[in-house]
Amino acid sequence: MNLVPLVAELRGFVGITRKKQIGALIEHFPVLSEKIIADFGEDAAVIDDGDDVLLFAADGIWSKLMEADPEWSGYCSVLVNVHDIAAMGGWPIAMVDVLSVTSPQIAEAVLRGMKKGIEKFNVPIVGGHLHPDTPYSALDVSILGKARKDSVILSSTAIPGDAVVAATDLDGAAHPKFAINFDSTSFKGGETLARQLGSMRELGERHLVTAGKDISNPGLLGTLGMLLETSGIGAVVDLDFIPVPAGIKLSDWLKMYPGMGFVVTAKPENVHDVIDVFRGRGLTAAKIGSAVNDRRLVIRQGTKEAVLFDFAKDTVTGIR
Repeated sequence: MNLVPLVAELRGFVGITRKKQIGALIEHFPVLSEKIIADFGEDAAVIDDGDDVLLFAADGIWSKLMEADPEWSGYCSVLVNVHDIAAMGGWPIAMVDVLSVTSPQIAEAVLRGMKKGIEKFNVPIVGGHLHPDTPYSALDVSILGKARKDSVILSSTAIPGDAVVAATDLDGAAHPKFAINFDSTSFKGGETLARQLGSMRELGERHLVTAGKDISNPGLLGTLGMLLETSGIGAVVDLDFIPVPAGIKLSDWLKMYPGMGFVVTAKPENVHDVIDVFRGRGLTAAKIGSAVNDRRLVIRQGTKEAVLFDFAKDTVTGIR
């Protein structure tokens, strides 16, 4: 594979480029409370709560997804929030939402999807706000979760020398109305999904990983880029080691939201156990690379190498 066009394709991928404004935005939000343990750059804010921590996150559904399939948007609003809590090694408690719609028909479709997600992941929506007559349709959901304070997984704590491990559920297919979404969850039972999501809590409580994130809209390498950027390090990734679903090209897979997926870093001596945890819970996992001091994300295939991000001059989110 020629890595030069792949790098250009990924650097121009909208799932990555849409993140670039975050760094400038957070300058307007000073964090002044001593109760806040971790904030911007993590999948959820971490708030001191004695022996545990509260995890507080929010996600807004992309307008293009809402236009393509309102019901799927409703389902995804639950899916992505539950993943944010799981990625931190935690468990979800409850959600609230803000729904804005142009018509009762769109509202009904969104709510069907949300109900399916609520029932599948067993996390209630307990309040929120409705705009029933806006000139646009939008959905935003916030979630509260908890984790053990000594077991929370951050995305800003990877260190050079760590192994990089990717874990995904490859049993699924691209969504028929939104090709950059890979659906590996909507047709599975709640017990199966809870077991898969629980992999991160087990990894955290067994102290097997140094950092982690759920793989989100920027895709696997974009998400890894976010983790490296906030950790202040780089990595070398071997493309041949990345698990890819049958029938999907690697270049397409790297731009997909995988539905159920995580990327973590771990000390080399813990890699075998990390992979065993993921595999034991129904995910396909592999070591795909290593973290390095050099603040660049380098992709490799055979003897070929290319720089995807040079964090001395490039940003994914701008959070450092």
